[in-house]
Amino acid sequence: MLIENYKYHYYFSGIPNKPLIIFLHGFMGNSYEFEEVIKLLKNEFYCLVIDLPGHGETQILGGDECYQMANTALSLINLLDDLKIPKGLLVGYSMGGRLALYLALHFHYRFTKVVLESASPGLPTEVERLKRIKSDEQIARKLDRVVEKSDWIAFLSHWYSQPIFGNIKNHPQFQHLIKIRLQNNPHELAKSLRFMGIGCQPSLWEKLKDNTIPLLLLAGEYDEKFIDINTKMAHICKSCRLKVISNAGHNIHFENTIAFVENIRQFFLEVEPMS
Repeated sequence: MLIENYKYHYYFSGIPNKPLIIFLHGFMGNSYEFEEVIKLLKNEFYCLVIDLPGHGETQILGGDECYQMANTALSLINLLDDLKIPKGLLVGYSMGGRLALYLALHFHYRFTKVVLESASPGLPTEVERLKRIKSDEQIARKLDRVVEKSDWIAFLSHWYSQPIFGNIKNHPQFQHLIKIRLQNNPHELAKSLRFMGIGCQPSLWEKLKDNTIPLLLLAGEYDEKFIDINTKMAHICKSCRLKVISNAGHNIHFENTIAFVENIRQFFLEVEPMS
C-alpha cells in the first residue's frame, strides 16, 4: 500500500473478528520474522505483520528522512488509518520494539497493550548517542561493502556472534533464520541503521515515566544488557511488567517461541482491573 513516500508491504493472518495484533520486526528482519509465533496465535488473534523501511519488500520513494523514527511512526499511523484500524495490540522486537515504544508514547490512543521484546527507550545522553552513531556508521559501511552473497553470509555470521544473542548459532533453525535475513537488501539496511539506529532516535526515558498503557517487557535470560535496561524501565514506569524468559538471548521469539507466545497470549487476553 502506498502511503505518501512509503510503499508498505504487509500481510494479515488469523481471524478478522478476533483482537488485532500488529507485529514490528527487528533490524535485519522482515514480515517473516514472527511466522512461527503467528502460527500459534492465529486462531485467537488477527495478526498484521509489516515490513519496516529498509527491510523486506517495503519501498521508500522519498529521501533518507523517511527512515527516521518519527517519520516512520507517523507513516505507520497513516497506514493503520488507511486499513481502517482505529486501535490494536502491538508487539515490537529490538529495533521494532524501540519503534513500538515510540508509537505507544506518542500515539497512546491507538494501542491498548504493548509487548516490547529486547527493546529500550534509547540512550539517555548526547555523549552516548554520538558514540553509538559512530559505531553504527562503521557497521553501515560494512553493509554498503556487501557485494557477493558470501560477503552477506560472513556479515551475518559475525553479527550473531555478539554476546547478546547467547547460543543462537547453535539453534537447530539458525540456518533458516539466516535464509530470512538474506532476503533483505544490505544497502537498504545500512540506511535504516544510519537513520533509525538507537543513536539517532530521541531518548524516550523521560516520556516513559508518564506512560499509562500496559507494557509487557520481555528479556532473555542470556541477554544481561537488556535485563538491566528493562529492569530500569520497569522501575520508573508503573504500567511496565518485566518477564525474563529462560533459554533465550536477545531473540526470544526465535529461541523460545513457546514461552514467548504463552506470555503475550496471557498478557493480551487478561482483563485489566478497573482503575
